[in-house]
Amino acid sequence: MMGDSRMLFCAEDLGMLPDCVEPVLDQLRILTLEIQQMPKQQGFEYTHLEANPIRSVCTIATHDMTPLRLWWQQQPERRQRYYVTMLQKEGRAPEQLPAHLAEEIIARHLYCPSMLCILQLQDWLAMDGELRSKRPDEERVNTPSDAYNRWQYRMHLTIEELLQATKFNTKLRTMIQRSRR
Repeated sequence: MMGDSRMLFCAEDLGMLPDCVEPVLDQLRILTLEIQQMPKQQGFEYTHLEANPIRSVCTIATHDMTPLRLWWQQQPERRQRYYVTMLQKEGRAPEQLPAHLAEEIIARHLYCPSMLCILQLQDWLAMDGELRSKRPDEERVNTPSDAYNRWQYRMHLTIEELLQATKFNTKLRTMIQRSRR
C-alpha cells in the first residue's frame, strides 16, 4: 500500500489521458513526468521548463524516445523551432548538436522547478565532444515499434574511461552542485 511507503512514485503520465488522472496523481502525491518535447497543454509544441510542477521528474527523453543528439539530427524542422523558441537563438540551428548547446539544454533542465531531474547517460555525454559517441544513431535504448530492437544501447566507454574523464566529471559535478540537485 502506497501510504506505508516513503518511496517517491512517478507516473508515466504521457500522451492522451482522461481528465481524472491529474487530480488522482495530485491527491496521491505522485510525481508527474515532464518532457519538454511532449507538452501536456494542447496547442504547444514544447513545454517551458520553468512551468514544470515542483512535484515532477523532468527529463529530456525516456528509454522509448530518441536521445537528445539523435532527436536533434532526425527532426530538422522541430530542431529549428526549438532552437529559436526554446533556446532563443537566431539564425539556422546547426545540423549536429554541438557540445555547448547540449550543455545549455541540460543546464536548463537542471534549473527547472521539478523535484527530480533524471537524464540518460547519452544526454550527459552529449556535453563533451571527446567522450560522446561518434554515432548518435547507436544511442537509442528502445524502439517500441520494433519488436526486434530489444534495448540495444551499449555504452561505448568503459567505466574506467568514464572515471578518468576528469574534465567531464568536474563539469558534471559543478552543474549538479550549482543547480542544487
